[in-house]
Amino acid sequence: MRLILTALIFLVGMFDLSMAGSFLLTPQSTASGPVFGLAPIGIAGLSTIRGDMTSFFAVGAVCMMWGAWRRNADLLLVPAMLFGTTLFGRAVNLAVVGAYPGWAMPMAVEAGHVVLALAAWRLLPHHKIAEIAG
Repeated sequence: MRLILTALIFLVGMFDLSMAGSFLLTPQSTASGPVFGLAPIGIAGLSTIRGDMTSFFAVGAVCMMWGAWRRNADLLLVPAMLFGTTLFGRAVNLAVVGAYPGWAMPMAVEAGHVVLALAAWRLLPHHKIAEIAG
């Protein structure tokens, strides 16, 4: 089970790394797709999409892949928090503004990231939260 979960974490990390590369190299086309629905306003907006979205996916990917490779589940808490925060923000938006076409897919992907990272955190070697936080 550990091997399958580790491989799955690594594969999801590779997918996220490819997303980071897409935002870095082709931010406008990647952001404006049906999943993200973002459109930059001027060069500053393009810079924000390129920087923020690249860093989001790259940090999540590197922590997932490094954590899986090194069997260090502590690193998996970073993508769990990143994608969990994003999922929470989308849930707030869904409650406040309402649904839009295709809203469920990004939320399912983010929830999958959180569940996968936390499940791997439980199975792979890790420190207690109190040791990390305190």
